[in-house]
Amino acid sequence: MMRSPPPPQSQSHSNYGSPYSGQAGGGGSFAPAFGGFINDPTAQMSYQVGKTALNAGQEYMEQNINRYVSISALKHYFNVSTPYVLRKLLLVLFPWRHKPWSREQRPSHSSPSDASNYYFLPPRDDINSPDMYIPVMAFVTYILLSTLLAGLRGAFHPEVMGLTATTAFVVVLLEILGLKFGTYVLSISNDSQLLDLVAYSGYKFVGVIVTLVISEILNRGQGTGGWAGWTVFGYTFMANAFFLLRSLKYVLLPDSSSSTPAGSGLHTVARSQRNRRTQFLFIYSYIVQFLFMWILSRQDGSPAQIKTAAGAAKGVVGG
Repeated sequence: MMRSPPPPQSQSHSNYGSPYSGQAGGGGSFAPAFGGFINDPTAQMSYQVGKTALNAGQEYMEQNINRYVSISALKHYFNVSTPYVLRKLLLVLFPWRHKPWSREQRPSHSSPSDASNYYFLPPRDDINSPDMYIPVMAFVTYILLSTLLAGLRGAFHPEVMGLTATTAFVVVLLEILGLKFGTYVLSISNDSQLLDLVAYSGYKFVGVIVTLVISEILNRGQGTGGWAGWTVFGYTFMANAFFLLRSLKYVLLPDSSSSTPAGSGLHTVARSQRNRRTQFLFIYSYIVQFLFMWILSRQDGSPAQIKTAAGAAKGVVGG
């Protein structure tokens, strides 16, 4: 019986070996060479210089960013959990029967007997605490969803995403500038209260996303117009306004009769200042939110008008 010859044993190792085994001694010579590179004084010096430069750049960025916003304060607003996110989304959409609305506080561990040293619990431990995780995620989701809906209508263009992102960014920027002006007029100098207002301003995107999705289904791809779109928009707007009205009451209008500990950051205000803050709270929760939510939720189902708007935006940018 004829058999196949045995495969060669010595040639394969010499011709088709690892690229690191070309030197004498085979693959074992790679480890000493690598170890020699690590132990090389020049390589160690380069590593230390690179590490020092990286640490210096990180420290420089943190110092410059801290001039405008505290990094440690921002970490508090992103300290969330999955159960919190789900409960918060339900609260934003169905705030009617929720109680209580006051935020929970705990004494500091460093001085638990000091009544003037209290801090607010992070969002993961208190559903009434504002966060920035949901607003940021909703902002990004709104841009992607609007682009997706335009594509489903057969009216997708590269300008649509840019136009949507620009509109959302301008709305957020105008609202932050308005809040900054409002805190100046209302004599709100606490940075944490300003960050609370910025966080609360982003919850409107949750209602806008729900409006876009449900209106698209009910109107069969014809945008957010008609009675169905306006009905959904009316509900999400009222839910968002009620949520802001009850939540911001404890930020702008602290009650002297409440059990809020002294030094917790919620001080009572004078009667005249309280009236001004009440007016600001009503205008911001209803009028401002209605205008911005209407701008963000406008979705025309006509491809021709979307192309016209995209072409106009492109002409403005090009000009």
